[in-house]
Amino acid sequence: MTIELPAEVKKIISVLEDAGYEAYAVGGCVRDSLFGQTPHDWDITTSAEPQAVKSLFNRTIDTGLQHGTVTVRMGGQGFEVTTYRIDGDYGDGRHPDSVSFTKSLEEDLKRRDFTINAMAYNDEAGLVDIFGGQEDLKRGLIRCVGAPEERFQEDALRILRAARFAARFGFEIDPEAKRVMKEKAETLHKVSAERIREEFVKLIVSPHPDMVRTLYELGLTAVFLPEFDTMMATPQNTEHHMYDVGEHTIHVMENVPEDRVLRLAALFHDVGKPACRKTDAEGTDHFLGHPALGADMTVGIMRRLKFDNATIESVTRLVRFHDERFPVTVRNVRRFISRLGSEYFDDMLVLKRADVLGQSMYQRKEKLDRIDEMDRVGHEIMNNAEPLSVKDLAIGGKDLMDLGIARGPEIGTILKALLREAVDEPERNERETLLEEAEKLHTSGF
Repeated sequence: MTIELPAEVKKIISVLEDAGYEAYAVGGCVRDSLFGQTPHDWDITTSAEPQAVKSLFNRTIDTGLQHGTVTVRMGGQGFEVTTYRIDGDYGDGRHPDSVSFTKSLEEDLKRRDFTINAMAYNDEAGLVDIFGGQEDLKRGLIRCVGAPEERFQEDALRILRAARFAARFGFEIDPEAKRVMKEKAETLHKVSAERIREEFVKLIVSPHPDMVRTLYELGLTAVFLPEFDTMMATPQNTEHHMYDVGEHTIHVMENVPEDRVLRLAALFHDVGKPACRKTDAEGTDHFLGHPALGADMTVGIMRRLKFDNATIESVTRLVRFHDERFPVTVRNVRRFISRLGSEYFDDMLVLKRADVLGQSMYQRKEKLDRIDEMDRVGHEIMNNAEPLSVKDLAIGGKDLMDLGIARGPEIGTILKALLREAVDEPERNERETLLEEAEKLHTSGF
């Protein structure tokens, strides 16, 4: 088995070997190469200790000397070079209490999480695969190096990582590993929200976002996303649906692209339904108000998981507006885009289509036709540069101050009022017309 190493990686390995040390490409880059994918990063493991590595290369960064890692800069890139090591106990369930360097590649590979991540390679020795990683790649299996109890005890985040790798590659998780993952689900409480968020996002933007169902079955979402468990237990007794809220959500996620905002919006779009569910005398469920409540819940969940404000805003806006329904007229679509924000319109159409595809077949064609018509009308409106936001108005705040209106909240209130009129009648978006109307509004003290 031959792997084509980048020239820089070959050079680093060669320099280390010429100095009398062992060196190999290791981990994910070897796994991806064997799987026919292009690695994003190339990591190198070596018998040389950090100070020796630093002495052999002109440009290095002390990335994590206490853990044996030095970044070597070469060809405009950074390559992490880490000394073979043995980890001590993981007292906090995340970091080893101590690290000791070793001259044994096997000892270093033993500490790694899964067999597919515990392979090393250089051109001279070829593939070093002590734990059967290559065979597990062929079988499509995520299996721990050694005992799953030990690997998951060392770092509880590995419980999520197992599911994330399974989702990325479309693999099965080894039954013994799954058993231990379920047993140790509660240990995820030890893991920071940021680390959980990063693994979870990688899982849901993978080719298999339905892996979230496995997280639920193993009791993992109960720890960091209990709202999803509630969704999985909420039926939808209506002709428009054939799945409970959770299963519907999974189908919607599968029907949007592998995009962070869209997958998160799909995940949360119906998160408000369980709390809004009402069943009428005929046994039909209704979920009045679920988009607004869901948007508020989404903000809380995403803050809990430490998402950035920009992502929270984008996802929440899609959740809040996803279920808006109205006769598709030019005026109605213009109003909708103005309230939504034109920058979200295309993503909203994607989410709406996916939402329909996750429902029953009842009126599916009519629903999709309505979305297609909204798409056509909306893009015609935007192509015509019709006013949709305050910045599209023919006047701005300075013009209002020139009329004698004092700087302050009134300016924003007037501009919003003018926008509402211009959205309904775009021909009114003329400077003189707007100035005249602004003066009237100011004088009337509306």
